Amino acid sequence: MIHRLTREQIVPAPLREVWRYFSTHKNLNIITPPDMHFEIIHGADRHMHQGQLIEYGVQIIPMIKSRWLTEILHVEENAFFVDEQRIGPYKFWYHEHRFDAVGGGTSIRDHVTYQLPFGILGDIVHSIWVRRQLQLIFEYRTQKVSEIFGHP
Repeated sequence: MIHRLTREQIVPAPLREVWRYFSTHKNLNIITPPDMHFEIIHGADRHMHQGQLIEYGVQIIPMIKSRWLTEILHVEENAFFVDEQRIGPYKFWYHEHRFDAVGGGTSIRDHVTYQLPFGILGDIVHSIWVRRQLQLIFEYRTQKVSEIFGHP
């Protein structure tokens, strides 16, 4: 089954500043929960561009680390970028990041379309664990982004 997660956050910072932060891959370490033991392995040392491959290590469950390779499919400076998983824990992962100037700041919107492996078993694991874990990850990110850019 295909699942979707959508989030929006407004921060009182200029669009260009927010874009610069999110398009700098190393900042992903700061806005990812520490218990995921997230690390960038390769590919994040250059300015974000279409076709860029970035490899991460991430702990998906306690004591089990996974390799995650994503490709930046689309980039429009100061507007949006899309990353798609090539290798990793999901059967399918497509993440759209959109940025828009709004009165007094910037809107940050995420739309994630994803599917777990293992058919019905994956759907069961999603309903009892993965959905909640993703919500917690994005809640953590919202908190960190508010600390960095302030509250509206």
